[in-house]
Amino acid sequence: MTFIRTLLFSLAWLTVSLIAAAGLGVVGAALYFAPGLPDVHQLQDFELHSPLRIYTRDGKLIGEYGEERRLPIDHAEIPEEFIQALLAAEDDRFFEHRGVDPMGLMRAAGELVASGGEIQSGGSTITMQVARNYLLTLDRTFTRKIREILLALQMEQVLSKEEILELYVNKIFLGHRAYGIAAAAEIYYDRPLDELTLAEKAMIAGLPKAPSSFNPLTNPERALIRRNWILFRMRDLGYIDQATYDEAVQAPITAERHVAQAEVDADYVAEMARQYAVDRFGESEAYTGGYNITTTLDSELQPMARRALARGLIDYDTRHGWRGPEEEEVPQSLAEAQDRTERSGLEEELDESPEVLETARRAAERSETRVEGIDGDVSNWVQVLERTPRYGLLYPAIVVESEGRQMRVLLRDGELRTIEWDGLSWAREFRNAQYRGPEPGSAAEIAGRGDLVRVMEREDGSLRLAQRPDAEGSLVVMHPETGAILALQGGFDFNASKFNRAVQAQRQSGSIFKPFIYLAALESGTMTAASVVNDAPVVINDGSNELWRPVNSSGDFLGPMRLRNALARSRNLVTIRVLREVGLNETIGFLEGFGFEEARLPNGLSLALGSASLTPLEMTNAYAVLANGGFKVTPWFVERVAKGETTLEEASPAVACRNCSPGQEQVTIDGRSYPVAARVVDPINLYILRDMLRDVIENGTGRRALELGREDIVGKTGTTNGQRDTWFAGFNSNLVATVWLGKDDNTTTAEYGASAALPIWMTFMGEALEGQPPAMPEPPAELVTAQIDPDTGRRLSSGGISEIFHPDHLPGTQPRRVEREVEQRSGSQGTGTYEAIF
Repeated sequence: MTFIRTLLFSLAWLTVSLIAAAGLGVVGAALYFAPGLPDVHQLQDFELHSPLRIYTRDGKLIGEYGEERRLPIDHAEIPEEFIQALLAAEDDRFFEHRGVDPMGLMRAAGELVASGGEIQSGGSTITMQVARNYLLTLDRTFTRKIREILLALQMEQVLSKEEILELYVNKIFLGHRAYGIAAAAEIYYDRPLDELTLAEKAMIAGLPKAPSSFNPLTNPERALIRRNWILFRMRDLGYIDQATYDEAVQAPITAERHVAQAEVDADYVAEMARQYAVDRFGESEAYTGGYNITTTLDSELQPMARRALARGLIDYDTRHGWRGPEEEEVPQSLAEAQDRTERSGLEEELDESPEVLETARRAAERSETRVEGIDGDVSNWVQVLERTPRYGLLYPAIVVESEGRQMRVLLRDGELRTIEWDGLSWAREFRNAQYRGPEPGSAAEIAGRGDLVRVMEREDGSLRLAQRPDAEGSLVVMHPETGAILALQGGFDFNASKFNRAVQAQRQSGSIFKPFIYLAALESGTMTAASVVNDAPVVINDGSNELWRPVNSSGDFLGPMRLRNALARSRNLVTIRVLREVGLNETIGFLEGFGFEEARLPNGLSLALGSASLTPLEMTNAYAVLANGGFKVTPWFVERVAKGETTLEEASPAVACRNCSPGQEQVTIDGRSYPVAARVVDPINLYILRDMLRDVIENGTGRRALELGREDIVGKTGTTNGQRDTWFAGFNSNLVATVWLGKDDNTTTAEYGASAALPIWMTFMGEALEGQPPAMPEPPAELVTAQIDPDTGRRLSSGGISEIFHPDHLPGTQPRRVEREVEQRSGSQGTGTYEAIF
C-alpha cells in the first residue's frame, strides 16, 4: 500500500513538474520571441489589395498575377454549412480553444521528433493558420511554429472568433489561383457560395490541406475521398443528420474550371513583366499593390507570331514521325480509375472508417457520364480531358475506336469526332530525327481505345492527329526604329514549358551571324561587295592539339568568288578568310556596336561561323540595327508602369533617327521626346550589306521567301554544326523578326534553317505585312554604281555586271589584257578584254 501511495505521489509530482516546465517554457518563449513579433492589431484594418495586371500597348489584358481571383466576403455571408464543413476539416474545437489546441500540438510534436526538427503537418488551428498566412513566412521551422503559437494567443485577445474566421476564408489558397472561398465557388462551380450544395461546400472545405492533391479538377478520385471524409466528420460531430449525410456522400463531382481568359495570349511576355514588377517592387508588393504594366506588345502581331511558331513546330514534327499516345489505356469510368488511384497521403481519411472509401466509391459510380455513340460510363475520360491542358493548337482527345482507316475520338466538350485517313496517314513511327518507319496500314497501328492523343483542327474544319512537338522554338519581333518588342513567343506553349527560349536560351547563331562579319569588312574599307575571296580548304592552328579544318555545309569548294555571292550562298570558308583579313580584334570591337558583349564572343576564327552562343532576342536586336540604318537601339518591353491613375514610370528609349541633323540629341515622336541613338555604322556600307542580303532571298539560301512576293524583305538563314540550331532572321524597314528552332537537349533537328525556320518566318511576315506597301530605305546619295568584271571584281569602263560601292572604297580598274592597237582594230575600244573582241 505504501508503495502504491508513493508511486501515485511521484506520478502526480512528475505531472505537476512537467506542466510547470511546459508553462515556464511557454513564458520563456514568449519573453524571447515577443519583441520581434508583428503587431496583430494591423489585422483589424487589413485590406486585400488589387492584383498585378499586364497589358498590350493598346490596353488589352495579357496577364494577372497575385491574389487576383479573390471575392472578399463578410462573416455574415458565410453559409453555416460551410463553416461546419471547414471546422470538421480543419479545426472542430475552433470556438472552444483560445487560439491553440493542445491535442493538435501534441501530434505536431510527435512529427517534429520523427522528422528530426522540421514541422511536417498538423497542429495548426485556424487562428494559427491566419497568423501564418497574414503575418509570417511559410517556412516549416520550429521557431516559426513558436511565433505562430504566440501570435495566435495574441490574436484571440484582440479579434473575435468571427473576425478570425473571416480573415481565414478570405486568404486561404484553394488551387487554380483561387484565394478565398467565394472565389473558389466561382472558379469551380460558377455560382455564389450560398448556392452550392453541401457536397460542393465540403469539396471546397477539403482544399486548404492540399489544394493540388485534393483538387476536384486535377485529382478527382482523391478529392472524393477527402470530401466524403469531411462529410463523415460532419455527421459524427452532429452538424448534419444521417439522411443529409447519405445524400451528400453520393453526390457526383460537378466541378469544372470557370476562368476568364486573357484578351491576348502572350504568357511569355506576361511572365517577363511579372518578374520586372517583382524586381522593381518586391514580391509581396508587386502582387498586391494594384500595379498596371503596359507593354510594347502589339495585340495584332502577337497572335500572328504565336500561331506561326506553333504551326511551324507542328509541321516540323509531322515530318519526323509519330511517337505514340501521351497516355495509354485510360480508365473509362471514374469508379474504375478510383480502384487504381494512389492512396498515399490519404491515411488520415481512410483510417478513420472503411465507410469513407465505400461512400467515395458509390459517389464515383454516381458520377456516371454518358455520351451518345459510346458504350458505358465515360466519367473518367471526361475528367481526364477536362484536366489535360490544351497546348497551342493541340487539343486533348481520347480514342474511342480505331477501325480500318478511321479513328473516332472524344473531345473535351463531349463531342465525338472522326479522323479520316488523310489526317492519320502521316503517323509513321518515329525512329530518330533522320528516319521514320513505314506508313501505317490502319488506324489501330497508331492508337487504340482509351489512348490519350492530341488533335488539331484544319482550315476546312476536319481533324487531324497531332502530338506535342519534341522540338522547340522562338519568334521575336521588334520595331527596328525604337527596339520595342512587338511580339514574342518563347516556346510552343507556355503551359507546356515556361522556359522562355527567346530570352533565356543561349544557342549558337550559325550563319545568321555572317552578315556582321561582312559588314565589318565593308566598314574597314579593305573589302567591297565585289572583292574576290577563295572558297577553298583552309587548315587553322587554333592552339589545341588538333588542327581545325572547317568545311562548307555542302562539303564542296567553289574556288574564287565575290563576297556578294559568298554571303548569298553562305560559304563558310570565304567568311573565315574575310574575318582573318579584317582582323579578329577589330571585328569584335566593331560588333559591340550591335549589342554583342565582347565576353560572350569567342576569341577565334570560329566567330565567323556563328559559334557565339546568343539568345534569339540578342540576334533580333542586332538585326534591328541593320534594319534601322545603323543606330544602336536596345530591346525593351515595358512602356508604362502605373498605380491606379498615377504613372510611376514611362519608357524613354534611345531611338533611330535617319533624318536628324548631326549632333542632334533629342527627337519628338507622337508628342514625346526621345534621345537619339548613337549611329554605329556608315549608312552607305549598311545599305550595301542590305542589298547583299537581298541576294540571299533572290539567289541564295532564302529563295523560298520569294513566295511572299515582296521586294522589301531581306534576311539570312542559319544552321549550326550537326543541325542542332536552325535560324532565319530578316526584316524590312518596319519590322524585324527572328525565328529559332531546335531541341532543348541540343540534339540534332536533322534539318536546315531554310526548311525548318524560314517557313515559320514567312508565315508570320506574310500575315504581318499583308496589305502594307513596301518599306525599304532610299539609296544614299553618295552611293556609287559601277560596272565590274564578275570574275575579278575590278571596275570596267563598259560591259561586265553592275555593283554598288562606297565612294571611298571603289576597287581598281581591270588591267588591260590586249594591246590598244588590237583593241582599236576590233572596234572594242576601252574594254581591254578578250571577251569584247571575240
